[in-house]
Amino acid sequence: QVQLAESGGGLVQAGGSLRLSCVASGRIFSTNNMGWYRQAPGNQRELVARISSGGREDYAASVKGRFTISRDNAKNTVYLQMNSLKAEDTAVYYCNVDVYSEGRWQDDWGKGTLVTVSS
Repeated sequence: QVQLAESGGGLVQAGGSLRLSCVASGRIFSTNNMGWYRQAPGNQRELVARISSGGREDYAASVKGRFTISRDNAKNTVYLQMNSLKAEDTAVYYCNVDVYSEGRWQDDWGKGTLVTVSS
């Protein structure tokens, strides 16, 4: 069983910064892609940023230049540094990790952490 635990969400003023963390725990042999998605009320869940096991980063156009994704493989942790936050960044942010556990690859999700940006 693999669990993902996000932290770091909260309320911040526009222009401010937050850093999200997501720790994967359990019987983990390896990880591949690690990423962050978000879902605002009334919207579909969308990709925010993703980082491969080799360190390749991909970003949504709306966050490029403001957000930075990173990972610590030794800690099975992925981070999202969010700067210059805007009201439209308000959403629940979900961690997503490709994990090799108990003999198979699986796509795991965290329960989400709420980010609220006040204008």
